[in-house]
Amino acid sequence: MTQNNNLENLGFSFSAGGAHLARTMMLPELTQLFEFLPEATATKAAYFEAIVDDNCLSKRSARTRLLTARHLADLYGLDNAFLLFRALKFFWYRAEAARPQLALLLAYARDPILRMSAKHILSASPGVQIQRQGIEDIISNQFPDRFSEATLKSTAQNINATWTQAGYLTGKAKKMRCTSEASEAAVCFALLMAYLRGTRGEELFTSEYVQLLDCRPDKAIDLIEASARKGWAVFKRVGSVVEVAFPSLINQKEMEWVREQA
Repeated sequence: MTQNNNLENLGFSFSAGGAHLARTMMLPELTQLFEFLPEATATKAAYFEAIVDDNCLSKRSARTRLLTARHLADLYGLDNAFLLFRALKFFWYRAEAARPQLALLLAYARDPILRMSAKHILSASPGVQIQRQGIEDIISNQFPDRFSEATLKSTAQNINATWTQAGYLTGKAKKMRCTSEASEAAVCFALLMAYLRGTRGEELFTSEYVQLLDCRPDKAIDLIEASARKGWAVFKRVGSVVEVAFPSLINQKEMEWVREQA
């Protein structure tokens, strides 16, 4: 089995498209869905039934309900077979304030369109205006002649809306970069993602997933120590040697896939 297949089994996605071509990261819809069906063991079929049959998200047509379910599945998996989705729910129900960043982390791990915008957003200083055109240029440079001007515009708007939902941008017509405060749950989830990709030791704290949280390595260490005290992770540090593990989140089969990444 290839590394990408292992990672896809864990919940990462490397598809060519992305939900942001049509929607934002849909934080309000995800929140409503989890409120309607809060069971930690709810199945993918149960989520689709809640959205499509029960119309828990109050969509106007059957087609819109189905598309909404599919987009949420693209962004988050909605399947307990995926470790990343189970971990999202684990932290979601334990840290309400962290939910925007938790959703951003998983959407980032599954949507290449969102991933390619991250450097542009994160490199901007607080107070700097984020122009939609900048996002459009990133997408068009990556996929020359693939998308129409209208699609580039709507996709860039979706991406900027996602970063706004996650707490990195503020404003409506004019989007300004703002600071985002990392939490114990978000850092623990970010470190889990880096760990699954094969990162170990101090490099965990400079991984792309921790950087996604606007979080310095020293702050991330403080937060994972707090997470470990809650039993969310195992954290050991002896001098400059750092060890992080997630025995309560990763099952035996998944651990086999993880070892192939290291």
